[in-house]
Amino acid sequence: MTSVSRVQIVPPFTRETAIQKVRLAEDSWNSRNPQKVSLGYSQDSRWRNRSEFVTGRQEIIQFLTRKWAKELDYRLIKELWSFDGARIAVRFAYEWHDDSGQWYRSYGNENWEFDHAGLMTHRHASINDLPIKEADRLYHWPIGPRPENHPGLSELGL
Repeated sequence: MTSVSRVQIVPPFTRETAIQKVRLAEDSWNSRNPQKVSLGYSQDSRWRNRSEFVTGRQEIIQFLTRKWAKELDYRLIKELWSFDGARIAVRFAYEWHDDSGQWYRSYGNENWEFDHAGLMTHRHASINDLPIKEADRLYHWPIGPRPENHPGLSELGL
């Protein structure tokens, strides 16, 4: 699945292509490479992430650079919730710790809209952070993409 280019998957989505698009986005974000992640978004992409509003690739790169400087050892799982035409809704959870060593599991939902080339033009994210003990972590793979055999959100009971 990870060998398919993000821009090759274009709307209108089928269930299969929507699932592929979600996994490609997850893998990209798990790279924690702001430049790489930004390439999945249109030049003028518009985001709402929590209470922050971001427009365009340069602001996306700046946002993600700040995010991953704060959210250390970040690991993310996304799951398709719904899709229709050029839109996909996902739910996700990610684990990270701050510079004091406090671990968190952040839960959220995203609504995505894509252009004809398969680039995301809109991303609306609502996210809540839950402090957890390190012993309660569920994501233990090495930094990078989630292994194919690692359970998803539903299998983990999240």
